[in-house]
Amino acid sequence: MWECYLANKTLKLTKLWMTKKDRVHSNVQDHNGIRISYHEKVCAERMKTLFKAIDEMSKDIKSLKSDMNRGKGAAAIIIFIGGLLGSILYYFTK
Repeated sequence: MWECYLANKTLKLTKLWMTKKDRVHSNVQDHNGIRISYHEKVCAERMKTLFKAIDEMSKDIKSLKSDMNRGKGAAAIIIFIGGLLGSILYYFTK
């Protein structure tokens, strides 16, 4: 308990002994700390938005890949049926 009292007393005395330049410097450091914390908050919000956008894009890419695979399968079936029909027509025309 005495330690807290002495620490408060020492802090008050050091504030009294501080020159005007030291107090301005201290205020600037406090202001910079506030600016940095605000900047970190803004950056965190931007990162959250970016992560959401990336997640949405990855979902879109997965759906596009599945559509492409379906399209490839359909194209392969059409080519196979066309080749089969062409072979049958060639066999009967000869």
